[in-house]
Amino acid sequence: MPDFQTIFIWVIPVLFAITLHEAAHGWVASFFGDHTAKMMGRVTLNPIKHIDPIGTILVPVVLLLMPGGLIFGWAKPVPINFNALRSPKKDMILVALAGPAANILMTIGWLLVITLTTNLNSPALVQMAAAGIFINLILAVFNLLPIPPLDGSRVISALLPRPLAYKYNQLEQYGLYIILALMFLGGFEIIVWPIVVQCINWLSLFAGSQMISAIVELLS
Repeated sequence: MPDFQTIFIWVIPVLFAITLHEAAHGWVASFFGDHTAKMMGRVTLNPIKHIDPIGTILVPVVLLLMPGGLIFGWAKPVPINFNALRSPKKDMILVALAGPAANILMTIGWLLVITLTTNLNSPALVQMAAAGIFINLILAVFNLLPIPPLDGSRVISALLPRPLAYKYNQLEQYGLYIILALMFLGGFEIIVWPIVVQCINWLSLFAGSQMISAIVELLS
């Protein structure tokens, strides 16, 4: 069972990751003409607006306390009316990519934190930055999978002809089951994990071995 300090080190990056991810969707949608999320108060940095009591709190905490190390959860999706976008097909792609793009920017931000704290005696801050890098990379790569309703599926849907897009989007009702099956059957380790590891290796060229050591310590 993880101690309080370990949980705290993870909580801050996770809250930032899900909050900015969802807010980015809403902000880009509003920029291109759909103000649904803005009118519902979802274009905000207040994490409470994006927290799903079950998906963001209950499920991850239960999994964290269980053996096996499998962590899964979700935030409250930002409502998007794609028909309200000025150019639905093109703008849908940009709205979908806004979330993963926000996670990539946060990865860079946490990379700067871990680089600037190299000479400081602050192991907790280094671990928090490492957690921020890890969780944002996971979210960016995971959300780009072409499984409805993940962001990657929105991109695919926008690129498909309308009849095929309609049939493809029908998979959304089974999306959660597909994702869970993928994770429990090892698809996560085969598809997502190698990409994340490669990205961490690239980032270590800037942050040094301290970043990798901190991530390994967090996951051990």
